[in-house]
Amino acid sequence: MITLSCEIQGGDTEWEYEWRTTSSYKPSNQSELRVDSTSPSNTGHYKCRGRSKRAQDHITEWSFPLNLTVSHNKPRPVLTVSPSWLSPGASVTLNCEVEHPSAGWSFYWYKAVPDLSEKSSSYELLPDGSGTAQDSYIIHGQTHTAGYVCRAGRGDPEYHTDHSQPKFVWSADVHSAASLTVSPDRVQHFTSDSVSLTCEGNFTEWRVSKFSEKGFFSHCCDCQKLGGSSYKIHSLQEGVTVYWCESGSGELSNAVNITVRGFGSKIGSFIVPFIIGLVSGIILVLLLLCCCRKIKDLCCNSLTQSQSTNQNSAAQQKANKNENNVYSSLLPGDCPVYEIIRSSGNTGSGGPADEHRNVTSTLELKVIDEKTDFRKWRNDDTDGSSDYEDDDHETGSARGRGHTLTRKC
Repeated sequence: MITLSCEIQGGDTEWEYEWRTTSSYKPSNQSELRVDSTSPSNTGHYKCRGRSKRAQDHITEWSFPLNLTVSHNKPRPVLTVSPSWLSPGASVTLNCEVEHPSAGWSFYWYKAVPDLSEKSSSYELLPDGSGTAQDSYIIHGQTHTAGYVCRAGRGDPEYHTDHSQPKFVWSADVHSAASLTVSPDRVQHFTSDSVSLTCEGNFTEWRVSKFSEKGFFSHCCDCQKLGGSSYKIHSLQEGVTVYWCESGSGELSNAVNITVRGFGSKIGSFIVPFIIGLVSGIILVLLLLCCCRKIKDLCCNSLTQSQSTNQNSAAQQKANKNENNVYSSLLPGDCPVYEIIRSSGNTGSGGPADEHRNVTSTLELKVIDEKTDFRKWRNDDTDGSSDYEDDDHETGSARGRGHTLTRKC
């Protein structure tokens, strides 16, 4: 039953009331509008206004509309649990929210107990969990995996909502009453893999339950029972799923988080490291080649400079050795030859009697052009047949250690 009241503030004027609604309900002209038995046809907006009985032209404005929703289905509250995974010494907070929030609700809190015979769960009322005015409930000392539900009620007689979907708080700690092991035990699996689950404890009846990352709770229908308390999953669904065991006496095991990736991720997990390794190897080889080339160039430059220094030093030493007793020059003419004249020394007294004495000298002619034959003359001829001879008339007389020579090609 629903009662709507129209209230006009100020004065003691007597009013007549007018109602307007978008629903199929036919309101009266009273200050209260009472709907004895609601139905979905009563859903709509309601508003009212007043008219003075003494002055018909004295009319109030329309009130703000009130939205009324009537549904055949019971509302289902939404339960949230925080935290989802237990840690030592932490408390668990439950929050229950009604689908269409409004005032006047009381809340009820339950623990979900597995019932293997019914393939469902029964609900046990938690301590002091009946009809609380607050929409939250705190649990202290919880150490094992557990499931919870809530519902709400209001009115007299009290009308109750449906129970919420069960929500779980998981513990990874293994305890003796019930435990779950996974094989192979690794962080990540692929859709092409198969996984074995084993429930252990002092019970003969077990079932495996799971909760997906999309928020769906179900019993593991794709778990093939191998015998005893072992199960095998041949086809894993991509995503993150939490698995745990439930015994016939209502015990819940530790929970195991299984992450499953697609087959493409499996290929990628091998290809990506291979490509990275290949690129790194190529870069390393290029760096080594570059370093070797730089070292080789440095060595060659050092060797070249050393050879050049040695050659220059040898040439300088040779030049210094021959500086005092060698005279060399490029002879003019068509013959590409050099002359080197080494004086035999002056054996006379240097007086006039030695002025026109024949001089014995060594003349070496070296061929520069490869096409010219190498020839060598020695100017030691005493009968005047030497290629080089004294010629007072053409060149003047020789005096002291100086000599005047003429060349014959």
